[in-house]
Amino acid sequence: MINLPDKFDSFNEARRNGFIKAKELKESGKKMVGTFCTYTPAEIPMAAGAVTVGVCGVSEEPIPDAEKVLPRNLCPLIKSSYGHAITDTCPYFYFSDMLIGETTCDGKKKMYEELAKVKPTHVMHLPNMQRGEYTYKLWKEEIRVLKEETEKLLGVTITDEDIKLAIKDKNEERKLLKEYYELAKLKPSALTGMELHQVLYQSGFKFDREELKSELRNLIDAMKKRYEDGNCPVNKDKPRILITGSPIAGINEKIIKTIEDSGASIVAYELCGAIRNNDELVDENNEDVYDALAKKYLNIGCSCMMHNDNRVKMLDRLVDEYEVDGVIDVVLQACHTFNVESYRMKEFITNEKHIPYMTIETDYSKSDTEQLRTRFEAFIEMIEDGVCVK
Repeated sequence: MINLPDKFDSFNEARRNGFIKAKELKESGKKMVGTFCTYTPAEIPMAAGAVTVGVCGVSEEPIPDAEKVLPRNLCPLIKSSYGHAITDTCPYFYFSDMLIGETTCDGKKKMYEELAKVKPTHVMHLPNMQRGEYTYKLWKEEIRVLKEETEKLLGVTITDEDIKLAIKDKNEERKLLKEYYELAKLKPSALTGMELHQVLYQSGFKFDREELKSELRNLIDAMKKRYEDGNCPVNKDKPRILITGSPIAGINEKIIKTIEDSGASIVAYELCGAIRNNDELVDENNEDVYDALAKKYLNIGCSCMMHNDNRVKMLDRLVDEYEVDGVIDVVLQACHTFNVESYRMKEFITNEKHIPYMTIETDYSKSDTEQLRTRFEAFIEMIEDGVCVK
């Protein structure tokens, strides 16, 4: 058995421990801002001196309460998020002074209307295509409006210098997270799929910025040493898998553990909160902070965008850099944009990259775990047999 570095424990329990930290922060007078999406420029609330925290629901428990208002045939992430909000079962919702949403999908947009009845909610109008100067101007103006609304709702003044400092701070975090997940480029990977995912996800629940960066630095060094000492947690012969698609925090155990128990090694996550968000930095040399933020965030390759070429370009590069043997596209039930786009991803991966691809659609329940296990095992066997099905 491979022993994990002690430093990993602080990330493994970060979300749970963060509940207590959130309460302590609020008692100290600190402001908290809840966010839903990687398109939200975290640097704006950070520049206001607030703590940002992801409030996307990851449990099926509050969904029945949400379905009293929302339709059953809706994305589980949306229903879980709303259910937690109306039942006060998520401390991050409870302690947030404001929420920042975005128009990434119709389900979220309508959910935000109901959520605004519970908590001050500002919704950013996200362009639905990445189309030149007009699009950037629109998104840049939305970031300006967010700055003004944040000032008003939190009772603060945000200067350009505040935003520049926040950009530098957030970039430092991104560089560390990138250095961490790039340990999976090693062959075999220096990280298991769960080690990779937990740190990327749980980092969002560590509120002391300097402590977060210090712990990431220490963890990277510890993982490198573990690898150099020959204590690799991954067998070199396991097929290397890239996960793409919808956010998987609510299904990480069902997906990650089942795939790796089936004999594969997950080496990359082209997901919200992972490579999709952290790959590109904000340009610190751009004197126009709103322009710099607009360009970085609008480049994110999410399926909510029409003609989503950025996602294809990223997958093209990641498959090569991480020496990927197969791609699994995970789609949350009723996540229509990712579901429709899966056809284009399949065509690209099989026709251009010539490796196996599969897509699954699932929800937050555990009822399909064994069915997924059967499919994952067959997929991994296909990779090992050198088959690429178009």
